[in-house]
Formats: sequence, structure tokens, C-alpha cells
Amino acid sequence: MNPSLSLDARERVFAAASQIFEESGRQTMPTVDQVRRLAKVDMHAATAAMREWRRQQTAQAAPIAVAVPEVVAKANELAVAQLWTQAQELANQSLREAQSAWDAERTELDQMRVELSDAFEAQAAELELAKSRIEALEREARETAAIAAAELQKLRDELAQVRAELGVATTRAERAEATSAELEHRVADLRAELDRAHADVDQVRAELSRAHADVDQARGELKRAAADAEGLRNELAAAKAKVDAAEQAHQEHRKEAAKEAQRWADKVLAAQKSHDAIAKEAAAARESAARLSGQLEAVQAQNTALMETLRGKVGGNG
Repeated sequence: MNPSLSLDARERVFAAASQIFEESGRQTMPTVDQVRRLAKVDMHAATAAMREWRRQQTAQAAPIAVAVPEVVAKANELAVAQLWTQAQELANQSLREAQSAWDAERTELDQMRVELSDAFEAQAAELELAKSRIEALEREARETAAIAAAELQKLRDELAQVRAELGVATTRAERAEATSAELEHRVADLRAELDRAHADVDQVRAELSRAHADVDQARGELKRAAADAEGLRNELAAAKAKVDAAEQAHQEHRKEAAKEAQRWADKVLAAQKSHDAIAKEAAAARESAARLSGQLEAVQAQNTALMETLRGKVGGNG
């Protein structure tokens, strides 16, 4: 019995081997792997126990006592008996030596089988470790693939978003280009309007110049009227007492004309300071010039009428 084999494992291997052997009709010896699987033991225990079980199933060689043949016994019973005994002893000794050699060889083979079993168990353990490592690597590979797939999907989503933003930016750029073209047309229109405004300003300035000329002319006429009035005053100095009322009216008209001229001058200065009111001021200047001209004509008419009145009065008094 192998001392390294537990009794429970040995009994389970024996029972499993006997069961398989009986099921085969005692025709086929069970294999170690079949017994190991059924007995649920390791390969080392199965191998050691199966060697012992097979040894029990094989008939063991033993010394055999064979009776002396009757013929030999009759010839020389004692000599033959001794000779036969020695022959048996020699035969049994040879058998024992052969059995001893066979046992030594079997022991060596058992040792080799134990070593092979240990190597097999070590390889099985390494295989299990390799399987575990492969499974771990497969899990890591699956996890890495899942992470890579997630990252790829994320990159695809970002790419789709970038493409969408690019489309929006392209649309905005096209709209900006259209707006820029529209603005260019608008700028061109504004430039044309500005040119027209400059032309209008030039026209207003020309009209203002003409109004200034009219004002200057009105002022000249006013000065001449004032000179005429001064001459009339000199001529009417002798008749001042008689014509005080007329002279007073004449003075009032002069003051009114001077005030009107001052107002006109203020309007001209205001027109020069305010560019936006140039046209309006020019129109007002023309209107004022017309009024001055009318007033001048009225003054001249009044002076003429006054002269006629004075002459009539002087003639009557003479």
C-alpha cells in the first residue's frame, strides 16, 4: 500500500475501478482517467491506487509445490526427491529473483509514474493559471474594446457636432457675404445721396450768395434812401415847425427801417452759423429784402408825398 495515498482516496479509487470493470463485463481494464473522474480524486492518487488495484487483479507468482511423479518415485524415491527438492528450490529462487527484479522495476515505474503524475498536475495547474490569465486578458480586452467603442462613439458625436457647427458657420458666412453685398449697395446709395446733398449744399450756398448780394443791394438802396432822407431833412429845416408831425412820422419810419435792417443782419449772421438752416435763412433774407424794398418804396412814396405837401404848403404861405 502506498503510504502517501489516503485511505479514503484509495477506497474511492478501488470502488470506481471495480464498478467500471464490472460494467465492462470484466473484459476491459478501466483507464486511470476514467477512474479519476468517477472517484473525483487527483491524478496522482488515481495513478497510485490504480497500480495497487491492478496488482490485485493480476495473479501473483508464488512458489508451487509439485508432487514427484510416480515413475520417478519408484525408480529412486529418495534421490529423486532430494534432486526434485533442489530443483524446486532453484526454480523458486529464480522465480523469487525474477519477482524481486520485477518488483524493483515496478517500483521504478511507479516512481516514474508519480513523477509523470506530478508533472501532469503541475501542467494542469499551469493550464488552469493560463486559462485564468486568458480569461482575465479576454475580460480586459472586452473592457478595452467597450471603452474604445465608447470613445469612438464620442468622437463620432463630436465630429457630427463639428460638422453641424461648420454647416451653421457656412450658412452664417453666406448670409454675412450677402449682407456685405447689400451693405456695399447701401453704401453706394448713401454715397450717391451724399453727393446729391453736397450738390444741394452748393446750390444753397449759391442761393445764399445771391441773397447776400440782394441784402447788400438793399443796404445800398437803404443808404441811398437815408441820404435822400437826410437831404430832405436839410431842405425841410426851415419848415421843421410846420412839418413836425410829418418829420416825426418820418423818423419813426427810419427807426423801423433801421430795426428791420438790424433784424436782417442778425438773421444773416444766424444763417452763417447754422448750416442746417441756410436755405430757410436765405428764404427769410429774400423775404426781408422784399419787405425792405417795399418799405423803401413806401418811404420814397411818403417822402414824395411829403415833399408835395410841403411844396403846396410853402406855396400857399407865399
